[in-house]
Amino acid sequence: MVYKALTIAGSDSGGGAGIQADLKTFQECHVYGMSAVTAVTAQNTKGVQGVFPSSASEVLEQLTSINEDLPPEAVKTGMLVNDEIIASVADFASSSGWEKLIVDPVMIAKGGASLLGEKSIEALINRLIPVAYVITPNIPEAEALTGREIRDVGDCRKAAEDLYGMGAKHVIIKGGHQSQSQSSYATDILYDGKEFFEFTSPRISTPHTHGTGCTFSAVITAELAKGNPVFDSVHTAKGFITAAISHSLGIGNGHGPTNHWAYHEGVNL
Repeated sequence: MVYKALTIAGSDSGGGAGIQADLKTFQECHVYGMSAVTAVTAQNTKGVQGVFPSSASEVLEQLTSINEDLPPEAVKTGMLVNDEIIASVADFASSSGWEKLIVDPVMIAKGGASLLGEKSIEALINRLIPVAYVITPNIPEAEALTGREIRDVGDCRKAAEDLYGMGAKHVIIKGGHQSQSQSSYATDILYDGKEFFEFTSPRISTPHTHGTGCTFSAVITAELAKGNPVFDSVHTAKGFITAAISHSLGIGNGHGPTNHWAYHEGVNL
């Protein structure tokens, strides 16, 4: 069987994040990748120079076309741009019976700027999180969604409980945004409503981290598409992204992309 995964996200012209990172990751995980583009961006490793959003109707037409011929085993969302697109994707996911919807709530740019307005955040909380099988916020995103300050792993657990209470079936809070002074390790928290699980790796000091969140959630999506359990999927994603960051490509003059082929080629692992 050929397993299929769909990404609903923005296009990154620099190839390090968004649709491009997701499709590269799906391919590396031996899953057939499809995409619905929510925005075209002009960007490179130095930053984003322009954003050109799709309309909600354009996104829905892409989803309809894919779903009627190539129904996905798992779906992930990335940058959804605005509340109209968020609501449309949530409604389509529900009406299509997508059970494995992985929500990567792309809300805050690497420089700290907000990518979603208040109405969009409300739509994310009220419309999309309740239909999410897995949600994968980083620490700033979890803080924005829950209104809770996160300083340590204990705070991550409390935020995970909050997000589970909003309707997500599984919550993963990524610990990469904790500073080196707080911990020399990066610990991700998985909560399934009953138990907490921790996935820890040494913190890697590098500027080349563009697209790490997209790539991490894309691995989870691909593994779930193949029928693997959530715990195993997160374990694979942790190994994949650690290898991708450890053996970055070193290209560009800013925050360079990770190395999507490092994990499966066993580059110096």
